[in-house]
Amino acid sequence: MKHPVVFKMLPFILPLVFVIPVLTIWLQNGSGSRLVEILDMQQVKTIFTGIFLEALPFVLLGVLLSSLLQMFVKEQWVRRLIPKNPLIGVLFASMLGIVLPICECGMIPVVRRLMLKGMPAYIAVTFILSGPILNPVVFAATIMAFRSHPEVVSGRMGLALAVAVTIGLIVYVFSKHNPLKRSFQEFTEQGSVNGGRKMHEHPKTWRSMFVHAGDELIEMTKYLVLGAFLTACIQSFIPRDELLALGNGPAASYLFMMGFAFILSLCSTSDAFVASAFTHSFSVGPLVSFLVLGPMLDFKSLLMLSATFKTKFVIGLSLLVITLVFIGSIAVDALFRG
Repeated sequence: MKHPVVFKMLPFILPLVFVIPVLTIWLQNGSGSRLVEILDMQQVKTIFTGIFLEALPFVLLGVLLSSLLQMFVKEQWVRRLIPKNPLIGVLFASMLGIVLPICECGMIPVVRRLMLKGMPAYIAVTFILSGPILNPVVFAATIMAFRSHPEVVSGRMGLALAVAVTIGLIVYVFSKHNPLKRSFQEFTEQGSVNGGRKMHEHPKTWRSMFVHAGDELIEMTKYLVLGAFLTACIQSFIPRDELLALGNGPAASYLFMMGFAFILSLCSTSDAFVASAFTHSFSVGPLVSFLVLGPMLDFKSLLMLSATFKTKFVIGLSLLVITLVFIGSIAVDALFRG
């Protein structure tokens, strides 16, 4: 589904909001005389290069695994393994990312096709929320980014599992109707009008696999570059005591990091490296809120969810994710601080 140009540009326009506090603090501190020093941008370049080069191998590995699975693994194989018991089903779906580490870009189209073939909505939602986090590539990237902070790794994985399972069970209890926007007939008719090809489908050849991987790499890298640059600017231009003051607020630090994750729309294989730059400014809770909310609900995934599911369902799902991540990250912070 094609979006208007304005929607495609929003992920790049909205992060500019974070430039405003940078400029405000810079001007309030009488930094006009430091113009030559800031124009040098040496610190920004150093921080940006470090974040980008450390995250890029994991992004590349993620898109290669995603393309291999999307090209050569039949969806019917997964559908036959879905348990009938809802509790076992959501646990199974939350662990599915371990064997199917599909990229965030390809997650929703794949799940939509599986739902059209009979996958229950609660299984699909659990997989959408947990898959981008609970997979070996993201796990390895998080360990690499937080070598000296293992509590962030366990907090991220534990909270992601808890939120995904809880929301999956809530959807099972309260969502009795198919939340997809279009029926199977409408979807197949649209596919035939478009020449029988659906989104993200390619001939099953090695060449098409690498073409798909290249497309995914370009799509993810632009968000990584943007996120790394904004993080470098914040770290370079905002005084540490100002950032610490923001992080010491009872709720402001959580809301800031959750909003930051939503707007940046980083890939889950690289967001840990961006979050690691804030380890000296924020405690475990806000860091975990950033690492869990971003892969579950960011700007680009919200657009894809809105194109796939009914508006009421997307609004309810978004509110559940935000609420549970906020409460859960506070609990994680209290657990590791205690």
